[in-house]
Amino acid sequence: MGHGKQPPVVHTVTSATTSSSDDQSARMKRYLTMMGLRVVCFGVVFVTTGWLRWVAIIAAVALPYFAVVIANAVRPSQVGQITPVSPEQDRTRQLDQ
Repeated sequence: MGHGKQPPVVHTVTSATTSSSDDQSARMKRYLTMMGLRVVCFGVVFVTTGWLRWVAIIAAVALPYFAVVIANAVRPSQVGQITPVSPEQDRTRQLDQ
């Protein structure tokens, strides 16, 4: 083996963007959370009176629109940056030939 060779360049991918399945899962969780909040608003309508009831009615009517808009909002993909990493020097003893 020659001693003048450069060590190989190793790239790290820690700056890679999130996968589309992870993004979709996060959007679904946001949507389901908002729909759960809507169910709570419907419950509040039946146990309260006055202005709180009206706020709950308005929220129960408006939440589906906002839930869909937020769930369909896809984050723009960011360009990942791959940086080279120098591997550690191999310190294992070799038999001389």
